[in-house]
Amino acid sequence: MKNGMLILVCVMFLSGCGFTSQEKSTASKMADIVATDSLKKIDVHAHYRYSRDYFPEFFKKHNMQAMLVDVAKADSSGIDRSWDEYVENAKLHPEIFWLCSSLIGVGIDNPNFAKDNIARLRREIDSGARMVKVWKNFGMVTKDESGKFIQIDDSRLQPIWDFLKEEEIPVMAHIGEPVQAWRPLDDPNNPHYGYYSEHPEYHAYKLPDIPSYETIITARDRWIEKNPDLKILCAHFGSMSHDVDMIAERLDKFPNMYVETAARFGDMAGQDSKKVKAFFEKYQDRILFGTDFGNDTMQKDVSANDIEAEKEDLEESYQTLWKYLGTTDSISIRGQSNVGLELPESILTKVYYQNAIDFLAL
Repeated sequence: MKNGMLILVCVMFLSGCGFTSQEKSTASKMADIVATDSLKKIDVHAHYRYSRDYFPEFFKKHNMQAMLVDVAKADSSGIDRSWDEYVENAKLHPEIFWLCSSLIGVGIDNPNFAKDNIARLRREIDSGARMVKVWKNFGMVTKDESGKFIQIDDSRLQPIWDFLKEEEIPVMAHIGEPVQAWRPLDDPNNPHYGYYSEHPEYHAYKLPDIPSYETIITARDRWIEKNPDLKILCAHFGSMSHDVDMIAERLDKFPNMYVETAARFGDMAGQDSKKVKAFFEKYQDRILFGTDFGNDTMQKDVSANDIEAEKEDLEESYQTLWKYLGTTDSISIRGQSNVGLELPESILTKVYYQNAIDFLAL
């Protein structure tokens, strides 16, 4: 029997099962899952590059849709993107997916850089893009011809921001990295230990050429302040996920700034749950639900058993995040153990769904 059916059956017969206390606790958690599925959800930060046969059932079961967020990377052959695959996936599942385009700073010295990118973005907006992503290439990777890292507040980018304001297209900004990227990687309990172990190219502590955390965050703040009419969704809690007070300070200062949760639940779980809950309560209209979940392999290249395992892992991963937000269950995320926030339905409705609808004008 499928997990979803098991949950429903157990809830339907809960009053007559004669459960032990442990069984009642399990049944209660199942009821929480059913309640979560009753809430509409938008995963505003997803990377499902390729379709899966299980997508329609999975997303319908969980009352969920998702934004497919493109990422642009420069390599020896030019700029590598996932845009075409995302467009195809969204066409296959228009009831599930929306599209987010991307911008990278490669070629910024070209006098036609802004003009050419505006033309491209216009085409991609016409193809369905609801948002444009910039990411940590700005500040940490891409340099101009003078050898300087291109910061997000570079004046050569301003015509693009002006264009997006006119088109009423918001920007998703993954600028910088968690502060741990600039610290020694000597604590396996660090929620980002695994990532920087596998991606040393972003472990700034060992790459002194990369500007400081403060330099990048300050440039990001100047950019937001300079563009008050541009709606900006700071991905990953704005690379400030280690300290909710730091996020709150920016939200208070910049009314056009919003944040989303993707891949930073471990940082939240590493802080006092009462304090994090108070943060969600205060900024309940400015926080969007995102995960960073996705895939990068075509279904035809993956065995049926591996696809099933992928589906089960995805189910478990979403459930863990929903338990953290909606219950007081004990949870462990990226090595951080804590209890859930037990946010009320009124706040969950905003974080899961309504804030994204309002922000993106969907």
